[in-house]
Amino acid sequence: MTRFHPKTLKRFIALAAPYWFSDEKSKARWLLVLLVLLLAGDTGFNVFFNQQSGEFTSALAARDSTRFWHSIRAFFTWLLIAVPIYAYYYYVRDTLALHWRRWLTEKYVNQYFADRGYYHLLANPDIDNPDQRISEDIAAFTQQALNYLLVFAGGVLQLAAFSRVLWSISSYLVLFLVLYALIGTTVTFGIFGKKMVALNFNQRRREADFRFGMVRIRENAEAIALYHGEKQEESLVSRLFGKLFANYSKLINWSLRLNFFQYSNSLLTTVLPSVIIAPRVLSGELEVGRIVEATGAFAAILSALALPVDNLDGLSRFAAGIERLDAFAHRLEQQRASRGGGQQKIITREGEQIAFEDVTLMTPNAERTLAETLRFTVPAGKGLMIVGASGVGKSSLLRVMSGLWDTGMGALERPRREDMLFLPQHPYMVTGSLRVQLNYPSLGRDVTDAELREVLNEVNLPELLERCGGFDAEFDFEKVLSAGERQRLAFARVLLNQPRFVLLDEATSALDRGNEAALYRKLKATATTPVSVSHHPALIRYHAQVLELKGGGEWELHTASTFRFTEELV
Repeated sequence: MTRFHPKTLKRFIALAAPYWFSDEKSKARWLLVLLVLLLAGDTGFNVFFNQQSGEFTSALAARDSTRFWHSIRAFFTWLLIAVPIYAYYYYVRDTLALHWRRWLTEKYVNQYFADRGYYHLLANPDIDNPDQRISEDIAAFTQQALNYLLVFAGGVLQLAAFSRVLWSISSYLVLFLVLYALIGTTVTFGIFGKKMVALNFNQRRREADFRFGMVRIRENAEAIALYHGEKQEESLVSRLFGKLFANYSKLINWSLRLNFFQYSNSLLTTVLPSVIIAPRVLSGELEVGRIVEATGAFAAILSALALPVDNLDGLSRFAAGIERLDAFAHRLEQQRASRGGGQQKIITREGEQIAFEDVTLMTPNAERTLAETLRFTVPAGKGLMIVGASGVGKSSLLRVMSGLWDTGMGALERPRREDMLFLPQHPYMVTGSLRVQLNYPSLGRDVTDAELREVLNEVNLPELLERCGGFDAEFDFEKVLSAGERQRLAFARVLLNQPRFVLLDEATSALDRGNEAALYRKLKATATTPVSVSHHPALIRYHAQVLELKGGGEWELHTASTFRFTEELV
């Protein structure tokens, strides 16, 4: 269970340290030094203003107008300097936190996309909602890390500054204060600490799950409406919110208990100093203003000593965020390390063709063997069609060719990733304009409007330009285009990019036979070699070979001219 633990500090250091030794270390360290100086100045002014409060209170009690107005003038004079220090302290703190967040976000985003880490994370359900960990947990980590670092640093300065003041008034009060704070901290962490951290950890997960459930409905609104699946989706969302509600109710109940203790504690601090030193004031040994000064110093020192208690709720959320972010970082690092070891991997090398050399293909977790000792070659210009019953591993074979899967044995020769393009049955529609959509994933290519118009005509989408409002207008392709139009748009990417090989996984399943044949004829006229998974017998003519996966690891390679579809394959 997540809780306060020595390992939490170790994890915090592992997450935080790299930034302070990065290429931005000089700027970061100077900002931190400036923050500490501003914090020291703010603490010094707090001591001064506390003394002046006692001074003009004593002046009023003595009816000494000269002393009173001298104290007031000093107060407002130094206030002109204190206010900018206070304001710039928060400005510098938030600026440093923002730069730290940018650096840390770029680091984890790079790791997230490196070697398709975002894809491989799908196989690790223990890392829930990676989007939240990057977008929210990093922001909270950097902001809260600086905040608590400075809060506790300020507490040390405050403790040192006000202890001297309070000691000069009553040494007994200082000793009482230390004992009082020690008991309060022990009780608070012993009773509330472990439970609050665990509940906050779970709450972050419940919130992210609920948000993801709502986003999923928005992204699949049409499919849900066509299925009339409103009741099931509402039930799912209600269950997610029910878990959120139940955990948050527990959190509120524990916060109530914590608030009882903290509020009682804070109220006692307003009266205890007066009770302890009142006899000395009543006897005339101390001026009445010393009670005000002692109360202010007592509150400041107790605030410094009780920082862990007063910030328990926030610290528990911070600890939960550290746990989530550390788990995410650890998993990314694990994935990167595992790419070179662990399970048996198919040896891959770059070449001019696709060639399987005694490849035994397994699922990523090595629980199932899909094909054994595959041995075939797809030379440039000699397309391959992959057929077989549902579930035998046709799409999985394309994943191996594209580099997504590599669990198994044997060797695979394949072109560079830049020379291959994958077209799934449900093509991905990137956010942006029609120009961005057509050029995806080669967003930096310089393609003229005339070339874009020509390719739209080739895939039978001549009216799409007008519907989109031009090449550069933002357009929601996922919601507006039909499945067949999205498939034709994906084909347009192939005709524009002209990769050496294109992997088509039921990429024309939503098209009528006329459009399907037209697209394959266009493809055949290019230098792109197709590797297709399909149940349509008419597509055989556009390929030189047919690979039949029979299940149980068995397979058979045919020449296209001699292969005949059976009822099981259609």
